[in-house]
Amino acid sequence: MNTNLAVRNEGQWPVAPYPADGAGLGPGQRSYSAAAILDFPTLLRIIHHWRWLVLGSIAVGLAGAILAALLTTPVYRAWVTLEANPPTVAVSDEQSRQQDMQATNTYDFVATQVGLLGSRAVAERTAQELNLANNPDVVAQNADASQRLRAATNTVLSGLKVIPPEQGQLIKFSYDSTSPQLAALVANGVADSFINTSLQRRYEASAYARNFLERQIAKTRGDLERSERAVVQYAQQQGIITTGGSATPDGKSAGGSTDTNSLQGESLVQLNSALAAATARRVSAEGAYRQALATGPTSEVNNSVLPLRQELAKLQGEYSQKREFMKPEHPEMQSLQAQISELQRQIAAQASQASSGRINGLLADYRAALSAERSLQARVAQLKGDVLNLRGRSIQYTILQREVDTNRSLYDALLQRYKQIGVAGGVGMAPVSIVDRAQTPLFPFKPNLFFNLLLGLGIGLLAGVGGAVGLEFLNDTIKTREDVRKKLNLACLGAVPRTPGRDSFVEDLKNPTSMISEAYSAIVAALRFSTEEGMPKVLLVTSTRSGEGKSSSALAIAQNFARRERRVLLIDSDLRKPAFKAANDRVGLSKLLTTEDQVREHIVETQHQNLWLLPSGPLPPNPADLLSTGRIRKIIAEAKEGFDLVVIDGPPTLGLADAPLLAAAAGSAMFVIEAGKTRTRAAIEALNRLEATGSHMLGATLAKSEEGGRGYGYSGYGYGYGYGAKGRIKKTEILMIPHEDSGGEEAERMEAEA
Repeated sequence: MNTNLAVRNEGQWPVAPYPADGAGLGPGQRSYSAAAILDFPTLLRIIHHWRWLVLGSIAVGLAGAILAALLTTPVYRAWVTLEANPPTVAVSDEQSRQQDMQATNTYDFVATQVGLLGSRAVAERTAQELNLANNPDVVAQNADASQRLRAATNTVLSGLKVIPPEQGQLIKFSYDSTSPQLAALVANGVADSFINTSLQRRYEASAYARNFLERQIAKTRGDLERSERAVVQYAQQQGIITTGGSATPDGKSAGGSTDTNSLQGESLVQLNSALAAATARRVSAEGAYRQALATGPTSEVNNSVLPLRQELAKLQGEYSQKREFMKPEHPEMQSLQAQISELQRQIAAQASQASSGRINGLLADYRAALSAERSLQARVAQLKGDVLNLRGRSIQYTILQREVDTNRSLYDALLQRYKQIGVAGGVGMAPVSIVDRAQTPLFPFKPNLFFNLLLGLGIGLLAGVGGAVGLEFLNDTIKTREDVRKKLNLACLGAVPRTPGRDSFVEDLKNPTSMISEAYSAIVAALRFSTEEGMPKVLLVTSTRSGEGKSSSALAIAQNFARRERRVLLIDSDLRKPAFKAANDRVGLSKLLTTEDQVREHIVETQHQNLWLLPSGPLPPNPADLLSTGRIRKIIAEAKEGFDLVVIDGPPTLGLADAPLLAAAAGSAMFVIEAGKTRTRAAIEALNRLEATGSHMLGATLAKSEEGGRGYGYSGYGYGYGYGAKGRIKKTEILMIPHEDSGGEEAERMEAEA
């Protein structure tokens, strides 16, 4: 099961077992990347590691900044503030309408003034007005006048700096010079020259416009006179007489059509109006006449016979009264009946006469209105013919009249524009005015010591950090726990701090409260949780190359488990350069590989309780051939049966075939890395070789680490108890000293005494 262990960054007790970043990788699948992840903690570690380089770069940067400030000639800067004044004098309707667009055009106007302020024309005029060409402080006097003027102009341009405003209409510019008086003088001279140049350019533009308009006005006046003569001559030839007609909104007569402006046209218009009125009168009379025929007696007729009707009603009433006591045949009754009949006849005759007179009057009115309408229609028809004839003859007249109107409009527009230019040339304010004139500066603008120091500090810091990062990646080694996890995709079991001397490592192992002992205690704790079954019974300890601390780590792990009352066998399997030596050279691993002896016949007791050693034995000429046989697996299996834990101190991995053979036989391996010495590429190659054998990589131990004493640390707790060894073995005493000491140098092998 390929389950590694995640431990704290400080190498303390593990939190929980979990797969490493490289879990699940097949044999030989670890990849090498020279560009490690540069996060903030890594950057801080690099800066701390190369702190003297960074501090040296900062010191050089500050020294360079101070030296540059001392060697730089002082430069003074004088400032001038101008206000841009867009033209706001409204001298025409067109300019009045343009005032609505002033807010939009102000930015363009200010930008134009900024460009003109930095122009060569302004600089040359400034040099001429201030006589800079004859000033020895500005221009060398060993050239002719034109060259000196050109040099003075270039000097003004080189020192001039214009700052366009982001908002508003204030324009600021400055002039730099080694002389404070000259800086103020030239700055004010540039402002004055710029204003004078603007006024002169404006006057020249107005003068040119006036001359141009005068020529155009004279030409247009001649064209207008010729067109007016032509239209009058044609009207006389054709007999066209026009009247005033209607007027246009600007007060001019509308001469575009001669139909209504001619005599015939006016008569036709008037007759049309009279014909319309006559037609209305005829229609009204005809309606009244026909209504009188259709209706009965009107109120006028009834009023005319009203007395007779009253008298008739009186007689009829009298007749009715007498009818009550007289018969109709009575003479008096017959007389009343005769009177009634006569009154009825008179009423009918008088009503008929009144009605006939009214109808005859309405008929006469109708006939008179009809006659007047027909007369007007005949006159209108005659005038229509005259007007149509006139229209045919007026086509050319209209063309000539249109030309007259066009020439008159052009002439009036040119006159109006000429008046505007005359007023605008003398009314208004300068396009630019001075708000603040330049004062003589009291302090130099450059060099700025504070700015130089900040710049030197920044450049030095960047150079130092960049150099440190570059050196760090050029020297691509494993330095921290994070490097183990990120670069190797392997769990870091712990970090062992570097000890100050060669002999201090063995002494620290004897003291359980030392940083070395505490570090290996954390590693042992991590190994106990490295698999689901706990600590494997066989553990191979190997490294990339020799001298990385694998033998010291193997001894420390074996001794740590021995202190915990576990029977531990330490096998020195480096048959080329063994780290441990027993008193008897005739026993050891090489003898077991070439014979069928029992393992117990070749192990020796050590000075540590519960710890035995299987030395390497005599150095064979062909270690790889011995390890490639199946004998090594039998030896390890036999050792597993007799001990609780078998720790194998293996040879280096790269360049030799021994370590992969041992890893295949052991089944589990721990990789030891020397901090700051082991290169990433070599470590990955070694791990790929080990994993190709099918061995389970439990994790890596970072030996001789600079960070071992930092973080949580091993030395700050102060446990305050001693460690007493129990019953040291005196029968066969062996002193085991790894040939990789804490300083990275090979330690002196010491023989044990039997």
